[in-house]
Parts: sequence; C-alpha cells; structure tokens
Amino acid sequence: MSGHEANERFVQESTVEPEHIARARAHALELGAAPISPAVGAQAAVISAASRALNIVEVGTGGGVSGLWLLHGSPRATITTIDSEPEHLGAARSAFIDARVPAARARFITGRAADVLPRMNEASYDIVFIDADPEGVIEYVEHGLRLVRAGGTVLIPRVLAHGAADPVRRDPVTTAYRSLIQEVQSSPAVIGALSTTGEGLLQLTTRPPED
Repeated sequence: MSGHEANERFVQESTVEPEHIARARAHALELGAAPISPAVGAQAAVISAASRALNIVEVGTGGGVSGLWLLHGSPRATITTIDSEPEHLGAARSAFIDARVPAARARFITGRAADVLPRMNEASYDIVFIDADPEGVIEYVEHGLRLVRAGGTVLIPRVLAHGAADPVRRDPVTTAYRSLIQEVQSSPAVIGALSTTGEGLLQLTTRPPED
C-alpha cells in the first residue's frame, strides 16, 4: 500500500458519520443513488458551518446524504434539493424526516437541473452543492456561481472520480472536469481549492466586489 493510499484509508476510517446520515446512506445504496463518501460529506459540513450558511441549494440528492451533511454543519439552514429521479428525491425526503429536519427548512424539486437552476434567484444562496450528471457539470457550475451571494461557495464532489488526474484520458467527461479545475484555479472571480479526499471535492468561493 502506497503512502497516499494509506492516508486515504486513514481519513475514511477516521471519519465518524452521524447515525441518521449512516441510515440514509444505507437506503441510498440500496436504491443505487451513489451518495458522497463520509469524508467528503464531513468536509462539506465544515464549509457549511464556517460560512454560517442559511440558504443552500443542492443538485443531486444522493438519497439525502449530502443534504444531511450540509445541514449537519448548519442546522438552521434552509435547503432546496433538486433531482431528476423521483425515487431518489423520495428517499431524501424520508431521510430528512428521519433526521427530524423541520418541513419548512427543506424544499424538494423534481426536475432537470438545466431547467430548474435558470429560474432561481441570483446571489441568493450561501452554498450551491453540485452532484449531478457529469456531462452538464460546467453548465451547472456556471449557474451555481450566479446563484451564490458574494463570498458564497460552490461545491463540486467527484471531480477526481472521472479520471481528471490521468493525463492519458481524453473522453468528454474527463476533459470537462479537467478544464473546470484548471480554469477556476486561474479565475480572478473565485478562490478555488481542490481536495483529494475520497472522490475529490472542488471548492469555489466567489470574491466580494472590490470597493
């Protein structure tokens, strides 16, 4: 086992997932909803807590796992979760009920992100979490950056799960993720960081306008 693999295993084994999120994960896996890993979830929770998020949007429910991690960091937040799979959205709704998330703090929208995101209010959210079909990731990130307030954060998990770190791969999905990572790192509009934990997590925080 390489040093990197040992570190990765240690991180995964050291992450403690709350029981209500572990239950949501088990159900999500039964449905094939592919939830984010506990380590990535814990990072999302820290970012949510640090930003004192009150308004969150997530694209792709993962059966409720990602939303519960975000709310774990900011229990007072209101979250809007979007998914094109009604069964996955239903699992998220059940997971939120099990976690005793107040109904007024969770909104569930069935639909394609490409159709829903353009209708949402600009600069109105603290965090936009994007875990949707990789073919549309660049479009969704563009919408996410439009939707977050100045100083808000867009989170994109799985950026390393599609081979972006492999220079040999040239398929459209890999190329899209690689381009996204490279472009945002040099963009003056955001502060970007790439975490290699788990399946990877790209973090983009918008810069407040200069005085």
